[in-house]
Amino acid sequence: MMEKIKTSIKTSKDKLVELAFQNAQERYQEYNVDPLVAIAKINNIPISLHCWQGDDVTGFEKLNTCSCSCTESINNLSSGGIQATGNYPGRAKNPQELRMDLDVAMKLIPGKKRLNLHAIYAEGQKAERNNLCPEHFKNWVSWAQERKIALDFNPTFFAHPNANSGFTLSHHDNGIRNFWIEHALASRKIAEYFGKKLSSPSINNIWIPDGYKDTPVDRMAPRARLKDSLDLIFKEKNNPQYLLDAVESKLFGIGSESYVVGSHEFYMGYAIKNQLLLCLDSGHFHPTETVSDKISAVLLYLDKLLLHVSRGVRWDSDHVVTFNDELQEIGKEIVRNNLEQRVHIALDFFDASINRIAAWVIGANNMIKALLFAALEPTTLLKEYEEAQDFTRRLALIENLKTLPFAAVWDYYCLKNDIPIGVDWMESVVKKYEEEVLSKR
Repeated sequence: MMEKIKTSIKTSKDKLVELAFQNAQERYQEYNVDPLVAIAKINNIPISLHCWQGDDVTGFEKLNTCSCSCTESINNLSSGGIQATGNYPGRAKNPQELRMDLDVAMKLIPGKKRLNLHAIYAEGQKAERNNLCPEHFKNWVSWAQERKIALDFNPTFFAHPNANSGFTLSHHDNGIRNFWIEHALASRKIAEYFGKKLSSPSINNIWIPDGYKDTPVDRMAPRARLKDSLDLIFKEKNNPQYLLDAVESKLFGIGSESYVVGSHEFYMGYAIKNQLLLCLDSGHFHPTETVSDKISAVLLYLDKLLLHVSRGVRWDSDHVVTFNDELQEIGKEIVRNNLEQRVHIALDFFDASINRIAAWVIGANNMIKALLFAALEPTTLLKEYEEAQDFTRRLALIENLKTLPFAAVWDYYCLKNDIPIGVDWMESVVKKYEEEVLSKR
């Protein structure tokens, strides 16, 4: 009897969603916008989820201890400018749990998805980071093949004894610097393996924590060493059919508040000169800077761009993505300029103070909402106003679009992807999973 009641409620709610969508269609068609076309457009834009939200950037080296005792600083993530705060119950403690949690999250996120891995999520035979190989990620590839998704990769330059000084690829000690060069080279091979196995180019993104807490005397020498390291890493050219190389900057980090070797200017110059992907993280800039404004500028000189979508709060850069103004502007820059094939979107946040699966779902769905909101914009009409210097009509229309029935289109999109409407997923899926699985870990 209860099942019949639940089915009836679901059917009734579905009908309300479809009716609301029909009304929304009429409103948007007043501006020559077809919501069905918008939905089809954003449904094919892949979002690369980040595995490290599920375990607070801990990784699995502790499970695969190597002879060099690299686990000595495995929990000292702040040594690399990274720190997850909070102790919400249910953190994934092994690869099986993490993949199980990802499966739950992915069922609550519509559209195309990828998964972004860090090197510390290797499995199997013990190996130091400079000796990692594709074999250590074969289980991830099998999992991805079953789900028909692609994988991206990141070498891990933090939480390791060779990173305790705060320097890796720019280290003054050649032995330590060579260790990290070897790790970066190994990571490129792993990403290439992903691309070949999954028939989609894997993005291998380099971010390092190198920098000084206080004002340095010599800013040039570390950057010269970093450039030399990168030249060695990228000496062997990639096959873009399998591997895409990216480099990522940061304004400051924990322990590098005064000077970061890999600044935006450094990596932008290096990426343009060597035609690599430049990674722009929306939490890695000054609070008054916006990544949305940088996209069009960079893509005049580069073929492709990688985004790590995060949310900076004051000086903390890794909050769960919300549907705020900057996220909407990022979506508009991509969709308005038809950059779906040139801008690769990945998420990068880690919040241990809330349910980690919910964090994935909320962040990913907000990114998709921003793309859909942009796809529902009458861009051609707005550009006509702008070119005619009719800024009054432009402003009036932009403000009016904010109150059009966007939510009805989003609900319909979720319905057609068999995603629970609104926040129904919180009780019916996430809280139930928390009670039955996460709370018992």
